[in-house]
Amino acid sequence: VQLQASGGGLAQAGGSLRLSCASSIYTSGYYMGWFRRAPGKEREFVAAIAWNDGRTYYADSVKGRFTISRDTFKNTMYLRMDSLKPEDTAVYYCAGRPVAFTAAQASYRYWGQGTQVTVSS
Repeated sequence: VQLQASGGGLAQAGGSLRLSCASSIYTSGYYMGWFRRAPGKEREFVAAIAWNDGRTYYADSVKGRFTISRDTFKNTMYLRMDSLKPEDTAVYYCAGRPVAFTAAQASYRYWGQGTQVTVSS
């Protein structure tokens, strides 16, 4: 099982980036999520999506600025990040788990390798 994250890079505050996460697993019935780890901080939940019906979940810190989506034909998940802030600087990871949504990272079974996002002020 592989999750391949991509799309990170450097952006200015107020700018946008889009992350992608391609999956080698058949994700029907799964909940796919994005997490991030900022320098010196714990990894935290960012957003998640229910693969079957597209229901979305967001951390309060990104609500209204980030949009999670998925392409069921490409088996790929996306995170559109708008109105970026310097505090969004982190390594972003995609992850997946079956059955039900949770923001608890320990409950996610599959993880991608992470992609760096850096937001300059």
